[in-house]
Amino acid sequence: MACHNRPTGGHHGANHPAKKVFDSGFYWPMIYRDAYDLVTRCDACQRQGKISQRDEMPQNAIQVCEIFDIWGIDFMGPFPSSRGNKYILVAVDYLSKWVEAKALPTNDARVVCKFLKSLFARFGTPRAIISDRGTHFCNDQFAKVMLKYGVTHRLSTAYHPQTSGQVEVSNHGLKRILERTVGENRASWSDKLEDALWAFRTAFKTPIGCTPYKLVYGKACHLPIELEHKAYWALKHCNFDLKTAGDHRKVQMNELNELRDQAYENSLIYKEKTKKIHDSKIKNRVFNVGDRVLLFNSRLKIFSGKLKTRWTGPFTVTQVFPYGTVELSSTNGPNFKVNGHRLKHYFGGDIPPMVVPDLQTFPMDN
Repeated sequence: MACHNRPTGGHHGANHPAKKVFDSGFYWPMIYRDAYDLVTRCDACQRQGKISQRDEMPQNAIQVCEIFDIWGIDFMGPFPSSRGNKYILVAVDYLSKWVEAKALPTNDARVVCKFLKSLFARFGTPRAIISDRGTHFCNDQFAKVMLKYGVTHRLSTAYHPQTSGQVEVSNHGLKRILERTVGENRASWSDKLEDALWAFRTAFKTPIGCTPYKLVYGKACHLPIELEHKAYWALKHCNFDLKTAGDHRKVQMNELNELRDQAYENSLIYKEKTKKIHDSKIKNRVFNVGDRVLLFNSRLKIFSGKLKTRWTGPFTVTQVFPYGTVELSSTNGPNFKVNGHRLKHYFGGDIPPMVVPDLQTFPMDN
């Protein structure tokens, strides 16, 4: 303890205190194991550090069977004002990756409900909508719309946006396209939004093995360059008579279900591979009822967090749910649920007594 947490200690790892013991002229057979036990149970050391990708919980993919069954919605912004608009409301279908987006002046519940009604009118009523816990999604007006249309509203947490990961990926894609197309005049982003959506919908998506446009309409999207340079498709199809073109379109429509089934299989294989790669890089942590844990306070970054620990607790695990949710109890409050991503085991500050047979002190030169 003197070589770890007293003035000359410095709270280093297990090897440093052991070497300091050697330098002080002491030795016993299990010194490295005892140093490791001491450092592992040090309260100050356990409360330092951050959470990384290795601390994440195993992935659980949201696998959707039918197109337009599950939508994820989220707000992007605020951006510089463009024709009075500051926000972008993005909705993504989880199977086809089809993106709908609209530039909006505010991010309140009224514009969200209006957007959803137009979405339902175009693509039908979905089974569920996934959003975060923002006030624009968690309110009475939004709940009434969900109840009216019989849609299930599923929530993710603000500190764990990976729950609606498909929306986050689409947000990054749209933002990247807009950053590279608006140029110096950033106030024109609302005019470029439709072009960005077109580019996003006609881009090849690896999980489904085709473009979202082809999965929705059953045929490839014909781009202006094909007509401009008189591509093979333009020469061939412009010479079709109406009957031949109609028959060809009927074949495409009949193949649409097969195309979507194939996209489902591709998505399933892709997500299984992604889960395997992700889970191979994380720590194998298992939380059991009765374990003592520390909770990472992700909101401390709002304030000045220099030289201040972001781990609170210890708390006691009272229940472990599937998909990474853990219920904790504290001595001075009610039980609450958190994501296991933000937890780590707490080993207590008590150091177990060292049982060393025939302990003696030897000078280092002997």
